[in-house]
Amino acid sequence: MSLELFTVNNLWLLVATCLVFIMHLGFSMLEAGFVRKKNTVNILFKNAMIIAIGLLTYFFVGWGLMYPGDDFAGGFFGFAGFGASMPAEVAEAYAAGQYDAYADGGYTPWTDFIFQAMFAATCATIVSGAVAERIKLGAFLIFAAIFVAIAYPITGMWQWGGGWLAENGFHDFAGSTLVHAVGGAAALAAVMVLGARKGKYSEKGIKPIPGHSMPLAAMGVFLLWFGWYGFNGGSVLSADAVGVSFVFVTTSLAAAAGAVFAFIVSYAISKTHDLSMVLNGILGGLVGITAGADVVSPMAALAIGAIAGAIIPLSVVMFDKIKIDDPVGATSVHLVCGIWGTLAVGIFAADKSFMWQAIGCFSIIAFSFVFSYALMYALKVTIGIRVSEEEEIKGLDISEHEMEAYQEKESSPVFGYAVE
Repeated sequence: MSLELFTVNNLWLLVATCLVFIMHLGFSMLEAGFVRKKNTVNILFKNAMIIAIGLLTYFFVGWGLMYPGDDFAGGFFGFAGFGASMPAEVAEAYAAGQYDAYADGGYTPWTDFIFQAMFAATCATIVSGAVAERIKLGAFLIFAAIFVAIAYPITGMWQWGGGWLAENGFHDFAGSTLVHAVGGAAALAAVMVLGARKGKYSEKGIKPIPGHSMPLAAMGVFLLWFGWYGFNGGSVLSADAVGVSFVFVTTSLAAAAGAVFAFIVSYAISKTHDLSMVLNGILGGLVGITAGADVVSPMAALAIGAIAGAIIPLSVVMFDKIKIDDPVGATSVHLVCGIWGTLAVGIFAADKSFMWQAIGCFSIIAFSFVFSYALMYALKVTIGIRVSEEEEIKGLDISEHEMEAYQEKESSPVFGYAVE
């Protein structure tokens, strides 16, 4: 392989890594918009810490669990050691001008690590919105650290690390299940242990608790859509012109169809033009196409996105009826649409097995749910996971951070000082 092609491949994957990084800003804005004003600092704090914790825990433990090489037992578990490093034989090959010594010249080991680390942190971000407005900050950060270090990479190894699902033909291109449904299952487990926000459900019915800023939420979704071009486009794992451009098209069509059909179904249910449903419909379409963006046709991508979008309002209503309080709709977007997208590969891709898509999807989700439920329950009975009722009413910005996202007093337009 030539140095030029090697460089272009690496450059594209690093650009894609930056796009996935931008998704963390998208999640921050989306979740901040969907929570009440009094919890804005808290949700931003959690998102800032998740990317930091995710990178560190994935570096020290997760990478070795997810990519154990030949050192794993029966394709279910393995560990290559702590930390990420450049293998000596690869470094020697690069020095000799042999650029296909790792990943057929698609990228370097360092590029591989940082791209995958961004995915790992993204998975934990899914949980933060679902448990918003009532979880203790310390308990959440411990949960996120352990989840990214252990649970996410183990199921990731089953497919992307050459484990038992990879050996049986399971296909999840960029993570409808391995990232999104895993995070959605963890979110569902955490919410079940944590319980609903005060006043959300009562004998009188379900009380809507709207977020404080739809502009922030909308900005978050557009940033996420933008970042998804790196999430899916980077998963081609090279700068192959045909592969990357095709994935861009299927990703875009699914997102657009998700928005339109979420609008249609939500309007049929509520007779209102609900922006939150359209925003989550976009995300549902993106989550749905992520498993098969490289193997389904553009028309199939439209169908996958349309069904994912239609699922969103139905799923949100269903979770509310069973009193699963998810302020941002993470369980509907990431878990339900992740399942649909993974199964859809077995429907729309002729050479993929629906049976193995189902086996893989539900095995991964079961592991993530059980692990997350046990971990959250252990935190509940030891350090506690829920703030007091007084703190919840006051808002986590004051009770956990002693600051507010928005100053009540006017500020000087020049110096920013508070004006009495």
